[in-house]
Amino acid sequence: MSKYEIIIFWSEEDKSFISEVPELPGCIADGSSYKDALENAEAAITEWIETATELGREIPQPKGKLMYA
Repeated sequence: MSKYEIIIFWSEEDKSFISEVPELPGCIADGSSYKDALENAEAAITEWIETATELGREIPQPKGKLMYA
């Protein structure tokens, strides 16, 4: 289980649940259920980190729950 915050919401336009990982730019997944979106987000986080590592890019440390205005 990832320590990065995952935000999941229903998209009427896409007719699916969308999961975003704000601390990892561009790390987004979807799923037909909330559970699927969460599982797909976890896989996307792993792939994001693997790709960043291969490219020598900085990997942000998880900050936990983020506050939004």
